[in-house]
Amino acid sequence: MIIDQRALGFGSGERAVYATDPWTTRGRLFPEASSLTRSEFQRDRDRIVHTTAFRRLKHKTQVFISPDGDHYRTRLTHTIEVAQIARALARALRLDEDLAEGVALVHDFGHTPFGHTGEDALDAVLKPYGGFDHNAQSLRIVTKLERRYAEYDGINLTWETLEGLVKHNGPLVSRSGQGTHGAVPLPILEYCEMQDLEIGTFASLEAQVAAIADDIAYNTHDIDDGLRAGYLTFDMLEEVPFLSGLMAEVRAKYPKLDDDRFAHEIMRRQITRMVEDVIGVAQHNLSLLKPTCAADIRAADHTIATFSPAMAETDRQIKKLLFAHIYRHAEIMRIRAGATQIVTDLFHRYMETPAEMQSHYWVDSIPGMTSPAKARHVGDYLAGMTDSYALKAHQRLFDHTPDLR
Repeated sequence: MIIDQRALGFGSGERAVYATDPWTTRGRLFPEASSLTRSEFQRDRDRIVHTTAFRRLKHKTQVFISPDGDHYRTRLTHTIEVAQIARALARALRLDEDLAEGVALVHDFGHTPFGHTGEDALDAVLKPYGGFDHNAQSLRIVTKLERRYAEYDGINLTWETLEGLVKHNGPLVSRSGQGTHGAVPLPILEYCEMQDLEIGTFASLEAQVAAIADDIAYNTHDIDDGLRAGYLTFDMLEEVPFLSGLMAEVRAKYPKLDDDRFAHEIMRRQITRMVEDVIGVAQHNLSLLKPTCAADIRAADHTIATFSPAMAETDRQIKKLLFAHIYRHAEIMRIRAGATQIVTDLFHRYMETPAEMQSHYWVDSIPGMTSPAKARHVGDYLAGMTDSYALKAHQRLFDHTPDLR
């Protein structure tokens, strides 16, 4: 019996002409037979979910380190929330929802333990060897470090998913060849020698909605977690006119609401308004661009899925609020200093005594490695750690481990 894959629908409605078509994918680095029951982007999504890297996200910091409480976001719950928003945007714009979801689910794979603090610490110790970038690390994980399949390292994702992973925040090089955010990380350049991800163009619209979904998710949920932790108060939220307006709206409708429900009513409205703003802007940009295919999105000279000027200003104000009251709070900075020490100590110990990286698959190959190659492997090992694993490793190797509570 021959299955008509297009007729099945695969859980998606009719796509727009500018959507990425899974049936005309540029394929995988290692060719594989197609599936009878799933599109190529559905297969990517499923492979991402089944990785060890995805499971490790449950014990990696979003903002508050896991011992702080069970109800705070972790990197995993944040990722799931991003994927949900990305699918909503993709559906509204008639894109391929599975590609948008896949890019959202994989976008934080390369994050270290202890959130951006761990990334900054690992970047500092790896500076002599090319530094560290979590986006490039995500690419290393899905193309090299996951060791599951018999025929190749990595999980052999499609070109479109890898493109979205690498370029969801825009081109990495300008038309003149200059890095748009500094030098392009070496792992990305090395991979592009095998499979050109065209880092000088924009990514698909599916990747763009995954990127803006990330902003919407953490802007909203970091406020929610900040309120729960006591770093934020409702009075502080009044500093942002957009949030002040939402609170007035909720108070008018529910004048006697308890704090927990009040916070949730604010957050759900914030997500809704931001999602609606992005949809409106994207539709307007599409009406001007008049794309006839996905390639027209990549060839554009600007991002299609973005905030309006008014919402972009709100986004800036919210980030300013979060930095002032949470990210740069004295207690958070104390914890960040401790996390930095843990990552730095472990890096230097593993460089001196690689055998301490228990059961790591490449340890026996160290005698023939150059220092840069060894450092990159140590970086891989450290970046893959969860918060709890890094703490236990430091406690095992050192007499004193900073208190991160």
